[in-house]
Amino acid sequence: MKAVKGRMLFGGIHIGDRKSLASGKPTEVLPEPSKVCISVHQSLGRPAAVCVEKGQKVKEGQLIAKADGAISSNVFASVAGEVTDIVKMVTAAGVEETFIVISSDGSGEKDYLAPLTNPSAKEIIKRIGDAGIVGMGGAGFPAAIKDAPKCKVDTLILNGAECEPYLTCDHRLMIEHADEIVRGARYIAKALGGTQIMIGIELNKPDAIAAFEPYDDVKVIALKKRYPMGSEKHLIYSCTGRVVKGGQLPADAGVIVHNVGSAFAVCQAIELGKPLYERELTVSGKAVKEPKNLWVKTGTAIADIVKYCGGEAENPKKVVKGGPMTGTALKGYDDYVTKTTGGVLLMTADETDCLEPTPCLNCGKCADVCPMHLMPMQTAFYSAAGDFDTAAKLGGTMYCIECGACEYICPARRPLIQAIRKTKAAMRANKK
Repeated sequence: MKAVKGRMLFGGIHIGDRKSLASGKPTEVLPEPSKVCISVHQSLGRPAAVCVEKGQKVKEGQLIAKADGAISSNVFASVAGEVTDIVKMVTAAGVEETFIVISSDGSGEKDYLAPLTNPSAKEIIKRIGDAGIVGMGGAGFPAAIKDAPKCKVDTLILNGAECEPYLTCDHRLMIEHADEIVRGARYIAKALGGTQIMIGIELNKPDAIAAFEPYDDVKVIALKKRYPMGSEKHLIYSCTGRVVKGGQLPADAGVIVHNVGSAFAVCQAIELGKPLYERELTVSGKAVKEPKNLWVKTGTAIADIVKYCGGEAENPKKVVKGGPMTGTALKGYDDYVTKTTGGVLLMTADETDCLEPTPCLNCGKCADVCPMHLMPMQTAFYSAAGDFDTAAKLGGTMYCIECGACEYICPARRPLIQAIRKTKAAMRANKK
């Protein structure tokens, strides 16, 4: 279906996308690592419960940690081999998690689910849960919960905006695997009761837009290039004109949103019986010798990925897991890929803002660009004073999507996202 233009979002920022470093690079498959270190907490909600033992032999695709409750996801072995350790480690986000270490035996022996033929809506939802599929745009919400809403839904939107600078893995997936993405979307639409299918793609990806136009049952929405166009609520408005109010879920507006990577994973889970244990990601930045788009197994060490890309072109000023706006800064390469890892960035000094923060100028620019109509400066002011209740009330903190637009635009270089996350953590702790 020929693309139509989407609506413009409120606020947001125009930002150099720096995607040319990797956008023209076809996807390569990273050779299987000799060892993987797989986190059991790869979705929102509770970590999965370990269901293997040290010394146990496992196959690729075998369940190694079972979802613990509704908001959790199954975790699978990404290589065949032996479980050599089950350890607790502190992640780059400062959270202690359990990791399952598997040494590969190189056999590639697999243990998949049985493929499904013409599955019912109920079977589709169950398979999505069994396969451990989560939101792969970064949020990591268990997909099976999304696809069983309590209210009537009439629209499925595929998120192909990929508005974060540097990241091009969704772009490559769309132009290389459009048919599988559409098939996955059709399964999801069937599970939702026969919804219409839309896909939102930013105008800076004309080849991806063209890849989906031949499908008569997919309405292609060409989105204006503005960050954070890929934010769920803003994508819904841009594609449908519907507004998801504060405190509401997309389903309350009759819409479900899935990343294109999640739709691809749904197709593989149903047609091949393949669980989610690998994904595409982008390696980019001027400090890496060979930027690439790679197909990578979960649990792969960041160090192995950088080595495959030729190593460092120069000493990176910053290493980021994810995108530059919403990702997590790493101290080095001692971290591992999860279901939600969309990128690994090695950034030089001229790609990063290394200025020290100065006092707030009260210019209001952070409020001007906030796509959620919030007051980030209020959150920062009261958070610094330890008054988290007032910070949340005046700043509207709990509605923040943490896109980073406020911090990007701030001329005083205030650590606004840090203040917002600190306030959220304090408010959640107070509720317990």
